Amino acid sequence: MTADETLNELLVKLFKDIMEIEGKSLLTDEFKDLTYNDFHVIEAIGMSEPKSMSTVAKLMNVTTGTLTKAMDGLTDKGYVVRERSKQDKRVVWVCLTEKGKAAYLHHEEFHHRMIDHIKEELNAQETTVLIYSLAKLVDFFQQVYGENEES
Repeated sequence: MTADETLNELLVKLFKDIMEIEGKSLLTDEFKDLTYNDFHVIEAIGMSEPKSMSTVAKLMNVTTGTLTKAMDGLTDKGYVVRERSKQDKRVVWVCLTEKGKAAYLHHEEFHHRMIDHIKEELNAQETTVLIYSLAKLVDFFQQVYGENEES
C-alpha cells in the first residue's frame, strides 16, 4: 500500500470512527434524550455568557432556521434557555441551563479522554508534528470547502 493509500484509509476510518464512537459514548442514561447534533449545539452555545442565535448558527455553519428547530427541542428538554433581547427584539439570546452545562461537561470529557490518550502515546516532537499535520488538514478543508467569511 502506498503512503497516499494509507493516509486515505486512515483518514476515512478516523472520521467515521470519531463520529460513530463519540455518538455512542455521549448517549448515556443521563443524556439519552439528546442526539449527537444536540451535543454539538450545546457545545457551540458554550459555558460562558449567552450567545445570540445568529452567532451559534454561524459557529455551526447552519441557518438560524435550522438552528431554531434544534433549539426548540433543547428548550423543551430543559437544556437551553432562550430570551429575546430587550434592546433589539430581533435578537434572541441562548444559554445553557444547569442540565445543559452538565451535558456540555459530559461532551467535553469525551474530548479530554481522547486527547489525553493521544498525548500519552506521543513525545513532544511527535505531538508538534501531529498538531502541524492536523492544522494543515483543517486549513485544506477551510480553503477548498469552507465558506468565504466575507459573504
